[in-house]
Amino acid sequence: MSRLPASASIATPLDGARLFAPSAERNAPAITALLCEIGPAQGRALEIASGTGQHILALATALPGVEWHPTEIAPERRASIDAYAAEAGLPNLRPAQYLNATAPGWAAAHAPFNLIYIGNLLHLIPQAAALILLTEAAKALTHDGVFVVYGPFLRAGELTSEGDAQFDAELRAADPAIGYKDDDWVNEVLTSAGLDQEVRQMPANNLAFIARRIPL
Repeated sequence: MSRLPASASIATPLDGARLFAPSAERNAPAITALLCEIGPAQGRALEIASGTGQHILALATALPGVEWHPTEIAPERRASIDAYAAEAGLPNLRPAQYLNATAPGWAAAHAPFNLIYIGNLLHLIPQAAALILLTEAAKALTHDGVFVVYGPFLRAGELTSEGDAQFDAELRAADPAIGYKDDDWVNEVLTSAGLDQEVRQMPANNLAFIARRIPL
């Protein structure tokens, strides 16, 4: 497992098992608006690395016709996701499940999803692990599904803000194998996996890759 600096994953305890991440609170509205625009109104959705559960709670509330499946490696975060879900009582939000999305072959163990979303993870894992995650997620899509990858990225090999440069340096100091991935590399991987994509500029200098299967 990668070593992470304290700045990479800030979450404070609330009541019960719930955890609160300030960054998730800040970016949830923009992410929710994007998925409401480009995602399906019905079907099955997978969130990879659901974290505290704040994102998927907002998404399940905004898209009630979609059956949401949160996943997370850390048990305390799965408990937080389920605590948020229990409080909200949303019928379309399933219990949090363990999924290591950087393990080869996981897509074959799951029914296809109409929507797969991952946010703020690629910079926290090595590039080889990110390659597995992206290619497996492409395999887990339905023929008309959409895969959304959100987070901070290099642009053509360059860091484009002072804050990104500082955060990337902190990541690489903690573990030289991790750090920001290049947007061109992500595009190449998604294209090789049979997906066509557009890239949206998001708040706080983040990007969202919106990928769909290339028509035959």
